[in-house]
Amino acid sequence: MVYICEDILDFDIEKALRLVSDERRAKVLSYRFEIDRRQSLAAYLLLMQALRREYGIATAPAFAYGDNGKPTLPDHPDIHFNLSHCRKGVACAIGDHPIGIDIEEITDVDWEVARHISNDGQLRAIATSVDPRQAFSTLWTTKESLLKFTGEGLCDNLAGLELKGYTFSHYTTRDYVCTTCRKEGPEPRVVVQSMLMQY
Repeated sequence: MVYICEDILDFDIEKALRLVSDERRAKVLSYRFEIDRRQSLAAYLLLMQALRREYGIATAPAFAYGDNGKPTLPDHPDIHFNLSHCRKGVACAIGDHPIGIDIEEITDVDWEVARHISNDGQLRAIATSVDPRQAFSTLWTTKESLLKFTGEGLCDNLAGLELKGYTFSHYTTRDYVCTTCRKEGPEPRVVVQSMLMQY
């Protein structure tokens, strides 16, 4: 299941901070800019919503972290999740199988970045696409979701990153692209909602 919330400017930060774990509160407050605090807090609130709806878990989750910082739920090792955020929204993928997710705002193509992350065929596909902005964002989120699936984080050779053997699903609006990566399990259903309004 993928939950996406676009209205990250429409909730009370102070009220929401009282609902999250001490660890997440400290992380949120460590950000200098309000938009970063909102994104971090909204992603965690979305995870809380997903855990409540999908598994009946009503407590604020505590995280454990893998070698490269990928979070897990030590109290619920059979539940897999991944979080992502951008200025246009936050996303949470959750289920019974490992999954990676990335959401990115669609912006003008930075061709220097595109050359850095793309092999020759991918770069041609972006340049000749009907919508290069969307094509670039889709490729970026595809590679990011894979790295978040594996728990590797950003690597130095994004252009050479092997995509075969993984299944990617894309959800696209005029503002953002959200991509999931998995090896098994059904294609996740996407729910876009204004769930943060209750906070």
